[in-house]
Amino acid sequence: MSYCQKAKPLNEFLIKVSKTLAYHARRMQRGVRNARWRLTRHPAQRPIIVVGCSRAGTTLVYKTLSESKEIGSLQRDTHDYWTDLHPPADKNWDTHALDARDASDRDRDTVSRYFFSRTGQHRWVDKNNQNGLCVPYLAALFPDAVFVFVKRSPGDNLNSLIEGWKKPDEFATWSNDLPAKVAVDNGQLHQWCFFLADGWREYVNAPVEDVAAFQYNAINQAILDAKLSLPAGQWVDVFYEDFLRDPVATFRQVFEGCGLTFDARLQAHCAEVLDIPYNAFSEIRLDKWKDGRNREKIERVLPQVADVAARMGY
Repeated sequence: MSYCQKAKPLNEFLIKVSKTLAYHARRMQRGVRNARWRLTRHPAQRPIIVVGCSRAGTTLVYKTLSESKEIGSLQRDTHDYWTDLHPPADKNWDTHALDARDASDRDRDTVSRYFFSRTGQHRWVDKNNQNGLCVPYLAALFPDAVFVFVKRSPGDNLNSLIEGWKKPDEFATWSNDLPAKVAVDNGQLHQWCFFLADGWREYVNAPVEDVAAFQYNAINQAILDAKLSLPAGQWVDVFYEDFLRDPVATFRQVFEGCGLTFDARLQAHCAEVLDIPYNAFSEIRLDKWKDGRNREKIERVLPQVADVAARMGY
């Protein structure tokens, strides 16, 4: 047996040991932070919540904000965490939306402790697209929260939603227990993707472009309505297209709007952030839907989203 053949099992063993030690170190660290939190019961401080329609660029914004050393981040989508707190089944699977009546002191403590134990920070950034339907709830939990609303032009957002509906292993993992038969696009798509909004049952047999238009309208309308009741200083609007035109200047606006320092390290990161896209389906560019395979479908439903798109500034 050669040296390399002998060394391989040893290396694999050492890697497993390293991962095991790291896992237990993280558990111990969480335990210590949990104990510290119980002594102070310090609520989260000015958390930053990124909201927007699914496939609108919210992951890009969330991951980039997570680069700040002034805040904590779980570095992952938190859909499962929030729906464990308030399962859709509790609302008869009608919607993922939550309002101020759903908020409680217990939720505030639970969420604050969860994020502190895992990030070591009382201020953190979070992203979960269903939370676009829950701004009133989140604002009631954390009255000082800052919301970053990522807007995307209807053509490109609808195109990405349509493509996402063809990836149920990625976007429908939560809907296995949905109490309805889904037969979108003549039965080609049978798992509900992204999120539930009031009225979704009317679309279980609809063409996929109609479902995408429904979801685009529902979540952006909910966010725009919620914005009306929040102080301007706790709200940051940003167009996804501006990141493509000038990522550094646009991210500077976002960071400063959240009260975060935009230093040279972050500037350098943002200058190259589009070179390593987060979960993009294809080349990042403006109006790519116009020469894509879904063009005719999107053109048919654009009038359905025209009003909300106009409210968004398109």
